[in-house]
Amino acid sequence: MANSVDRAVGIDIGGTGMKAGIVDLGKGELVSDRVRIPTPKGAKPKDVLATVTELIELLGPDAEELPVGICFPTIVKHGRTMSASNVSKKWIDFEAEKFFEEGLGRSIHFVNDADAAGLAELRFGGAKDQPGLTILTTLGTGIGSAFLFEGALVPNTELGHLQWNGEKIEAYAAPTAREREDLSWEDWAGRLQEFYDHVEFLFSPDLILVGGGVSKNPEKFMPLLKTRAPMRTATHLNNAGIIGAASLAL
Repeated sequence: MANSVDRAVGIDIGGTGMKAGIVDLGKGELVSDRVRIPTPKGAKPKDVLATVTELIELLGPDAEELPVGICFPTIVKHGRTMSASNVSKKWIDFEAEKFFEEGLGRSIHFVNDADAAGLAELRFGGAKDQPGLTILTTLGTGIGSAFLFEGALVPNTELGHLQWNGEKIEAYAAPTAREREDLSWEDWAGRLQEFYDHVEFLFSPDLILVGGGVSKNPEKFMPLLKTRAPMRTATHLNNAGIIGAASLAL
């Protein structure tokens, strides 16, 4: 079924919200409304599963028999979640794929959230047919990243966890830091500049894509940034996780 399916459900689990939609896998676009429910407080596995069930119900009968791809803000290896950033510590070394398959009674594919967004850009967006190294950064609750090299995803990069003054850099430079500290767009862009300078020094990408929730307001910060590599917004903006997660059914 996985190779012949033309539609799938994509679910994007974030630190603050959970989003879902039905995706046309030929075109890489949503063919349903995007539905959203706040992430349950503490984001424990059983509560997240209950919310995923609710999201699928909100998508209606069209979603009932479709394969499901889920993306999540943790390192994912062989269906297990290996870390916990902005979610419950119960996800560390947890058999997430098996847990969701048993809970939903259907085939599930599990992937890191930024990697899912990267797959959407690789298959249907700004990184398609792009030579060299493209780095996608997702700016949301934290900072996620996806390395896309010559048409392939290098999974589980965690650029938001680069060390910066003794803490992870996303605590200093993510959009939530701007909101928490009531920074102006200019002051926040200065922090982002330090992040991108560091990333370019380490990896010398050929293209930088910017996704995540804040990418729908690029005019407020992207003109303030200077990078050696071209920088563009991700094609699918904040829907990239949904589209990429669904594309795992291919």
